Parts: sequence; C-alpha cells; structure tokens
Amino acid sequence: MPIYVLLSSLTDEGRKTVKGRPERIREVNREIEALGVKVLSQYAVLGPYDFVSIVEASDNKTIAKMSLELGSRGTVQIMSLAAIPVDEFIESLKKR
Repeated sequence: MPIYVLLSSLTDEGRKTVKGRPERIREVNREIEALGVKVLSQYAVLGPYDFVSIVEASDNKTIAKMSLELGSRGTVQIMSLAAIPVDEFIESLKKR
C-alpha cells in the first residue's frame, strides 16, 4: 500500500487545543484511521512543522480527502508527500 509523509503545522487554534488537551493528538489519529489512512509513525518536531507523520493509504484521493477534512477545521495545515521506499525506487531504476 502507498506510503505518504504528512508535514503538519498547527494554527493558533490548534496550538491552544493541543496545549489544553494533548490527548487530542491521538484522537485525531483515530479520526484519520476512520478516513482510511493508517498512521504508521508520528513525531513532534522542531522547525517549520510541528509534526511529521508516516502514513499508509490506498491512493492519493484518500490522502487528499483526509487533508481537506482536517484542514477545514482550521486547526492544522498539512503538506502531503507521496513516498517511495528506497529499495523500490532503486529497482524501478534498474528496469529499462
């Protein structure tokens, strides 16, 4: 199943929510899974993004729907990146 990297930035409202209710992060992960996206791993990070999540989904449409659903709440902005495992990438380069 395709892998995606989600780079998430909390809005001011999102930061207030997480500060007051840190468990909300796990609640959102369950909501993501209900939308057909499996969270494989997740990290809180420093820099321009607040979280990096590695997820699995059946296709781009599923990721787009999830991003729109979460983004429409006004608490997070998400950049979604399709990811190719390096071994698969190398094998694809060998096939000509």
